[in-house]
Amino acid sequence: MVVTDENLSVRAYDPALDHEDPGWRDRFLIPPFVPPLDYPDAPGATYPEVSYMAGNSLGLKPAGTREALLVEFDRWATWGVEGQLSGPRPWKDYHEALTDPAARLVGALPHEVVVMNSLTVNIHLLFATFYRPVGRRTKVVMEDIVFPSDGYAVASQVAWHGLDPADHVVRLRPREGEDVLRTEDVVAAIREVGDEVAVVFFSAVNYLTGEWMDMPAITAAGHEVGAMVGWDLAHAAGNVPVSLHDWDVDFAAWCSYKYLNSGPGSLAGAFIHERHARDTTLPRLAGWWGTRTETRFRMERDFDPPPTADAWQVSNPPIFAMAPVQVSLEIFDEVGMAVLRERSLRLTRYLRGLLDELATSLPPGSLQVVTPEKSDRHGCQLSVRFTRDIHEIAALLRDLDGVIADTRNPDIIRFAPAPLYSTYLDCWRVADALRRRLS
Repeated sequence: MVVTDENLSVRAYDPALDHEDPGWRDRFLIPPFVPPLDYPDAPGATYPEVSYMAGNSLGLKPAGTREALLVEFDRWATWGVEGQLSGPRPWKDYHEALTDPAARLVGALPHEVVVMNSLTVNIHLLFATFYRPVGRRTKVVMEDIVFPSDGYAVASQVAWHGLDPADHVVRLRPREGEDVLRTEDVVAAIREVGDEVAVVFFSAVNYLTGEWMDMPAITAAGHEVGAMVGWDLAHAAGNVPVSLHDWDVDFAAWCSYKYLNSGPGSLAGAFIHERHARDTTLPRLAGWWGTRTETRFRMERDFDPPPTADAWQVSNPPIFAMAPVQVSLEIFDEVGMAVLRERSLRLTRYLRGLLDELATSLPPGSLQVVTPEKSDRHGCQLSVRFTRDIHEIAALLRDLDGVIADTRNPDIIRFAPAPLYSTYLDCWRVADALRRRLS
């Protein structure tokens, strides 16, 4: 049937969709939906679980994470400090087990990848190496509509070198009346700044619009003018397939608490192309854990880095933060990004179709998907613009309909059907709830 409220409609949900394309939902813990005490018959009460559309902010907990942490707690209790060098899995080598699956996830060679720190810390460490302003070559080219932390980090790196970010950070905006950057405009801007560009640094998938940038084309344009090219993969890792090594990217960083489902504030990753990683003379902010593993515990006076991404490590890795990352990476290895990407496109296509149909029944502009429609221009996130108060809409969706999404000022709500655990029913619930809230 079609559910109708005045002139608004949403096509019927077909259970066969989830039966034929079930995903890996049983590997995750889905939050329950608890209706408000003063509204026990809220529409969402029909469902025992929420429709979770916020994996682009914080992914859900894998069922195996708790046990992985308990194993390390028990090793600590049993081994104490001896667990660093002894026992069934010495902690000094723990991070090495994350290297290969992390490399496969981002299309890199194992010696180009390391799991460490948090995202913005890694951006700073990488800029310390790759942003070396000299002569005319002082500028950083990036998008203007960027997650604030990236903007703060880049501006502070420029200021650290005694330069004014207002003059040396070139921030690109979409054309008037458009929401996303055009690749040809980005390439043209890089060429226009030319030999003044020191670093090109973009988000692979834009946090606000969900736009997936043309990474190979932009990377090539940066190299054409002699610049280093780096990428923030916060919204790309585990969301879209990337090939950092083959695309000739110089450096990249990503977090693991969004699509990688490793827990709030979990560890991040970094990529350094092997042509740089093998150069042990590169400037960097060094620490003990960036020395060669075979000589690290000799406590040598001089810094002796290995010719790998491990050389950018600074501090002893936090084991209790690494265990959840490994659980997540094992799931991605088991399923594979190619398979995940195909399911992601199917879910996103379904949700977009529902939203487009709903929009035709609303006053013009009431609901507008701003994420590009072409499959090579987006991940699983759909960013939707509303003319109504987004905070009011999101609160009603959460409290009454059990739909969890997030707002981004001034007028965007983001819905991200994560292919590992989201369902077609989750997508349908979004459109059905919006039908009620926008009537």
